[in-house]
Amino acid sequence: MAKFEESIKELEEIVKLLEEGEPSLEESLKKFEKGISLIKACQKDLESADVKIKELTEDGAIKPFNEGNT
Repeated sequence: MAKFEESIKELEEIVKLLEEGEPSLEESLKKFEKGISLIKACQKDLESADVKIKELTEDGAIKPFNEGNT
């Protein structure tokens, strides 16, 4: 899950940079493209976590969590 947190941090940095309006148009577009890529990766991670939560709580029984089984 560390990758998720790293992606969020990078997204925050991109947003801050774009809000400040310092980069050129070309650089802004590159940063925007990178941001979209990070958002898609984060959405995928969140969807995987959601599926895992549903699996763990489906029948009300407590099941062991195996980090390697994602």
